[in-house]
Amino acid sequence: MAAQMVRDVNGRMPRQISIQSLLEWAFADECASIDFEDEGTLAIGYGSIGNAYLMEQRGKLGCRIDGGGRSLPDPDADIVAAAVAVLPEGCGGRRMAVQIAELARARATPDAFVGVQSRCEPKGWRINQNGKRAETESLGIEIDTSGRKARRHNVLICPVVYRPDNAQIAAARRNYLQWWSALTELRITFEIHTNLSRWRVDCRMPPMTPWKKVLAE
Repeated sequence: MAAQMVRDVNGRMPRQISIQSLLEWAFADECASIDFEDEGTLAIGYGSIGNAYLMEQRGKLGCRIDGGGRSLPDPDADIVAAAVAVLPEGCGGRRMAVQIAELARARATPDAFVGVQSRCEPKGWRINQNGKRAETESLGIEIDTSGRKARRHNVLICPVVYRPDNAQIAAARRNYLQWWSALTELRITFEIHTNLSRWRVDCRMPPMTPWKKVLAE
């Protein structure tokens, strides 16, 4: 049986949303921020300092802080940021938490070199008044005795590299897969706890291996 939809305090029904769109809403639209517990920025027993806690503390002080020019994030956005802040190490931990927030603010995904092929290029370039030329290296002097007079030739080669190389592509795709796994962890967390008032996270996910689709075409 499907879980019963409960209206929030404003009488709104929760709306379906993908985990990627939820993260973009929280960090790009609501400007939520991640706070890590041992940095001294968290309330005890909370994953992050939420709006309710801030309002409670300001009420105790009997004052309101002026300035800033921007309202506090929606409480749901605080909950999302708190969940991201406590990602397990198996999903990348704090490093991945920061990356998720930065990508969500930019409404982007990790670069997985989709459709990119390694290119053979000169290792370096030399620029002078004659323009841009590939750098060369000398292998030594070779003597040519095919003619009447022996001639000395400086044997030059042009060192090349492949960009991006296989190691760079592999590292980028491992990072993408870890980002995808972290989003799966967050999606399952919100599906289980259903602690968001405005949203219900559905099963939609970004593609797991987008580069495979390009290779198959």
